[in-house]
Amino acid sequence: MEDKAGKIKELVKELNRARRTYEQEDREIMSNFEYDRLYDQLKALEEETGIVLASSPTVNVGYDVVSQLPKEEHPSPMLSLDKTKDPQDLKAWLGDKEGLLSWKLDGLTVVLTYDDGNLSKAVTRGNGTIGEVITANARTFENLPLSIPFKGHLVLRGEAVIRYSDFERINGTIPEAEAKYKNPRNLCSGSVRQLDSSITAGRSVRFCAFALVNAGDAGDMADTREEQLKWLADQGFETVAYRRVNGGNVEDTVKWFAERVADNDIPSDGLVLTYDDIEYGRSLGTTAKFPRDSIAFKWEDELMTTRLLYIEWSASRTGQINPIAVFEPVELEGTTVSRASVHNVSILKELKLGEGDEITVYKANMIIPQIAENLTKSDTVIIPDVCPVCGNRTVLRQDEQAQVLFCPNEKCLAKQIKSLTHFVSRNAMDIEGISEATIEKFVDLGYIGQLADIFRISKYRDRIVEMEGFGEKSYKKLIDSVEKARKTSPARFLYSLGISGIGAANAKLIAKAAGGDWDRMQNLTVEELTSIEGIGQVMAENYTAFFSDPENTDKVGQLLNEIEFETEQTEVSDQLAGKTFVITGSLNHFDNRDALKEYIESLGGKTSGSVSGKTSYLINNDINSGSSKNKKAKELGVEIITEETFMEMVKGGSDA
Repeated sequence: MEDKAGKIKELVKELNRARRTYEQEDREIMSNFEYDRLYDQLKALEEETGIVLASSPTVNVGYDVVSQLPKEEHPSPMLSLDKTKDPQDLKAWLGDKEGLLSWKLDGLTVVLTYDDGNLSKAVTRGNGTIGEVITANARTFENLPLSIPFKGHLVLRGEAVIRYSDFERINGTIPEAEAKYKNPRNLCSGSVRQLDSSITAGRSVRFCAFALVNAGDAGDMADTREEQLKWLADQGFETVAYRRVNGGNVEDTVKWFAERVADNDIPSDGLVLTYDDIEYGRSLGTTAKFPRDSIAFKWEDELMTTRLLYIEWSASRTGQINPIAVFEPVELEGTTVSRASVHNVSILKELKLGEGDEITVYKANMIIPQIAENLTKSDTVIIPDVCPVCGNRTVLRQDEQAQVLFCPNEKCLAKQIKSLTHFVSRNAMDIEGISEATIEKFVDLGYIGQLADIFRISKYRDRIVEMEGFGEKSYKKLIDSVEKARKTSPARFLYSLGISGIGAANAKLIAKAAGGDWDRMQNLTVEELTSIEGIGQVMAENYTAFFSDPENTDKVGQLLNEIEFETEQTEVSDQLAGKTFVITGSLNHFDNRDALKEYIESLGGKTSGSVSGKTSYLINNDINSGSSKNKKAKELGVEIITEETFMEMVKGGSDA
């Protein structure tokens, strides 16, 4: 009994730690499969021994919220749902009653209150007893009605969610791979609980109602859950998708939902079955943790047995080196999978992985490949002592509760994805078909170890054409662009090196001053540089420091072996000489503000980030906006012009 009591304490501690990091910090330290396995193990031990700790997740609903948002106690506790993975349990639970089977949405539960037809309050579920007030943020939810026809007091519950399509779009705007969000649920939780509602507004959060809590006499008129949902839909709310079920069709209906998981744009981690008869459900009451009128169904994960081929170590821009399991391909939930993240060294050690091990794999929530169990546990994987990218010695670090492998080399190329992205950008070497995400993949796989390796990428042709998102056509486009980039100008090459302060216009000035001679350009002194109009002391010192670093000169030397300089026109126009521009708002003719800045500088003009007495023009396509820059420009008498006016100005010659 003592051993079992100790095991109970150990499981409670582990599960609470996993739940705390998931609910409060929006990160995961174990898979859903592992959490459910440990939870079921704990529950069985509690039933066997009769020991139930006060802190056990089987009797506690959640944790205290830790954000700075205002807190509010719920009128009645918001209990979690009992769960099962067996459709037959749903049939037995339903008995001879009818119910509604709906998606179990994977977002953040929110309670909304309306008074006099207007949204008056929004509170998160929090720990089930105390939630966070997020009214201002809820007003930015894309599909939430701020006013409704019903003018009485209304309280309803629903889930704040971010659709997969919106999640992918938002992640697509983030160039840094490490900064991308891991899943829609984490992004939604962080978005809904922002202190600045303008951040929430940009995250495409939606609200999906699933329960009417109180609507006075109007709510009492409905005898069934389905009637309540239809009434909420009439008020303008998007409601959770559901199907009516009974004991005869509930198992087939579970299959119907399962067939649609992959195509469902709204994240879901299972189903919810609720008695349709409201009074019957209420008559059943609750347990200490669960209401008896509803039960959750979690997908029985499809497990497949396969053989681990090897562990691939993937370096990231943060320095963390993550283990990826590569195994013999298997069919899971309708797709072929051959890779799964192992997350960190702690999980790797816990699984006792080794090449050739027999493992079981599944898709968490039928989407994300994970390792469920290692059946042979050879524990032979050797943790690399050198970084797969730079060859520097690695170190093991304790990150929160997990052990991670880390590369401490600040000059590791995996940490310098930005410099690689800059190198291939349009105004630098102009290599098309190689995005930041592609660069990161190439670095992770060891195809690129230094800048010059971009010009040697053809040696990996067979592997690249097999990569997701590539193929013969994309590969040929990439190689053609690489070959084209081998012929470049000294100014472009200089700019591509990413020296602090050396923009495209300054690179042209330096190239012109050195007569396009690269050897001379590389050996310019601070005095020679500062004698060039537009090159200041700090810029000159950064420049010479760069070329004084042996690692940088070696990098440049490797690149010079791959490229050929063309004769270029190094003249820089003076059309906008003496003019200073500030740019604000969105643009129509240029990709971004940096592109417009470079164009202005190429014409001899200057740019600034703020409006001052030295500003010649403020470029803003919304001339009448009430922005701070517009107000400042009007106060100082600075002319505000649109992008079109600017284009006409430079087209017309030197009359600017």
